[in-house]
Amino acid sequence: MTRRRDQPPPRTGGSEAETLRGFLDYLRDSIAAKVRGAPEPRVRTAGVPSGTNLLGLLNHLTHVERATFLGAKVTDWQATFHAAPQDSVAEVLARYRKTVQRANKVLDGCTDLGAPVPGGRASARWALTHLIEETGRHAGHADILRELIDGATGR
Repeated sequence: MTRRRDQPPPRTGGSEAETLRGFLDYLRDSIAAKVRGAPEPRVRTAGVPSGTNLLGLLNHLTHVERATFLGAKVTDWQATFHAAPQDSVAEVLARYRKTVQRANKVLDGCTDLGAPVPGGRASARWALTHLIEETGRHAGHADILRELIDGATGR
């Protein structure tokens, strides 16, 4: 069993944007750490009756980031909860990290949190809050799934 050291919430700057982005990045790093090093095939094996699996959670969050910050259209959200059989853990992680980098570049240009995200209708504030909620929810699921896979715990 691997025990990761728990990481405390981030220290952020004083502005609303710095606080929101700091917490989002903290959660992004947390879920990526849960997936990194998870063994095949258990990383994509359903851990609960709903079919949720660790790699699928990260794949889903990649699509959520793309839809929220990059304007991508998703026609079947349920399908996003499963990575393609040929996708390795490293590939799904890399795709997530690249998507996060692209999303952060968009956010860098959002100087008014009340204004819509470029190419979207939602405000940057709403988009950041939504991603914190969505990523936090699935990071909690990932905590449980990873512990069931190999006993690894911690953030």
